[in-house]
Amino acid sequence: MNNKVRIYDLARKLKLSNKDLISKLQDLGVTVKSHSSSIDSETAELVESLINESKGTKSADVKKSTPAGEIITEPEIKNEPENNNKPAEKIETKQNKSQPENNDKSGKLKSRPPIITVMGHVDHGKTTLLDHIRHSNVTAHEAGGITQHIGAYVVMHDGKPIVFLDTPGHEAFTAMRARGADATDIAILVVAADDGVMPQTREAIDHIKAAGVPMVVAINKIDKQGANPQKIRQQLSELGIYTEGWGGDVGAVEISAKSGLGVPDLLERVLLEAEMQELKADPKANPEGVVIEARLDKGKGAVATVIVKNGTLRNGDIVLFSSTYGRIRALFDWSGKQVKEAAPSTPVEILGLDEVPNPGEKFRVVKTEREARNEILEIKTLERDSSNTAKKATFEDLYSNLAEGELPHLNLVVKCDVQGSLEALCASLEKLATNEVGVSIVHKGVGRIAESDVMLASTSNAVIIGFNVRPDGNAKRTAELDGVQIRLYNVIYDVIDEVKSAMSGLLKPVLREETLGEVEVRQIFKIPKIGRIAGSHVTRGLVKRTAKVRVIRDGIVIWDGHIASLRHEKDEARELKAGMDCGISLEGYQDFEPGDILEVYEVTEEKRTL
Repeated sequence: MNNKVRIYDLARKLKLSNKDLISKLQDLGVTVKSHSSSIDSETAELVESLINESKGTKSADVKKSTPAGEIITEPEIKNEPENNNKPAEKIETKQNKSQPENNDKSGKLKSRPPIITVMGHVDHGKTTLLDHIRHSNVTAHEAGGITQHIGAYVVMHDGKPIVFLDTPGHEAFTAMRARGADATDIAILVVAADDGVMPQTREAIDHIKAAGVPMVVAINKIDKQGANPQKIRQQLSELGIYTEGWGGDVGAVEISAKSGLGVPDLLERVLLEAEMQELKADPKANPEGVVIEARLDKGKGAVATVIVKNGTLRNGDIVLFSSTYGRIRALFDWSGKQVKEAAPSTPVEILGLDEVPNPGEKFRVVKTEREARNEILEIKTLERDSSNTAKKATFEDLYSNLAEGELPHLNLVVKCDVQGSLEALCASLEKLATNEVGVSIVHKGVGRIAESDVMLASTSNAVIIGFNVRPDGNAKRTAELDGVQIRLYNVIYDVIDEVKSAMSGLLKPVLREETLGEVEVRQIFKIPKIGRIAGSHVTRGLVKRTAKVRVIRDGIVIWDGHIASLRHEKDEARELKAGMDCGISLEGYQDFEPGDILEVYEVTEEKRTL
């Protein structure tokens, strides 16, 4: 017989998990790559007959059976729920990694619904997909649909629940990871079939890889003219994402989020991936979970949307976060209905907290409010102490770690002004890796340094390299708060030389740059015999006549030099502060445009310490 049988179809027929079936096949000498692989019908019939025989084999006889019998028999747990013998500590590990032998004898672990995040490039259909999935499930609730929005909702497919987090954006996704919150089990990467892999697609892939969660690709807009799903698969393979049929096992489903075509297949693929992950939790354990959203409501006070990761959260429980605590006064599910309890993987909105917690904070239930108060004091003391000692990766620490016997690994986030410079710089940096010091580029892109870049660097413990680009205001503030180092350059060889110096411990005295302020160009004036003057407004800090200045347009540095003159009204000025108007001319540059930002800075020399 030449017919082929899919692994997951056979597993469903035999009432086995995909993982168990693959393990049995491998022990029988049949090699399969994943649950989406196929075997011939003769092998499938052989496996089915062996399993049917084993079902009649007593536990006492199993030890004496053939290897095939050992493979397909699960002694003494016939009446237990499937795969409920995973050790409790594995709940917080990455489920896509190989698991050790199951040791849990109590059978407390139960399957839980998967938690899904949808990511991808702007306008590729993330919101449309989520809206279609959500509204197609509204009929399961009361007329009128969703009564309130809490950032997460539950949908049913083939009688099985799936939890979707509303698209949080790459920054929020990685911010939660930076706080150690494993809120997502599976990520759906949406790529438009008529557009292809775009910058935010690459960024999403890098964020998903950094989070270490499995991925399912949704190739959207296949009903549009010019759609080319095979081109998408090829582009993804160039980024190291190998889909089924292209040498890998990453699921790829062709859909139209607008019409709903293929969406049920996508949900089926998500459930299949969840089955492979063997997501489990103990409903009877002490409740714990993670914050998805939080806000201060005028009528309700501090309100937090949380997802329960383990245990069952109940009305009246005392919940302890790392920044606040409170006794739960009310629980609401995703549709706005008040409930008494929430099982694992259930998103709920809780009322009764003293303060608003931060997204990504973990929580657990404690016995008394006194215990909660004492632990909050302990947590804040520990955080204060750890903040004084914990350090992010820096060039300065690289060689000192090596000298202390550690083998450091330098992670980099690289942003450049143009694609050509980006490719050349990344290729040069990757060649610097040695046996003693590893170099990895966790993300690269073109354009200004954004907050998402800082979040990813914080999560990956990386240094940000900026070539002819600048960080925006949010990125600067986040980098300062998280202690992420941003290194800015305008000569590629300076980047290479400094990384080499950091790796060899030969760092020279550094020219330390201090940003004084920013000026926005609002109007251009032409003065005879002088040229173009930028009529400007000091938006932040101050501007000094002796300082240097960069002209920044759309986040890209287009000129760097000195101020020729600085005037306030008709008078020459030495220094102007925020809120004041001024006229500025630069030495050797007059191509101003309204909206340009002039970044004013000074450079001082400092001795670099290791």
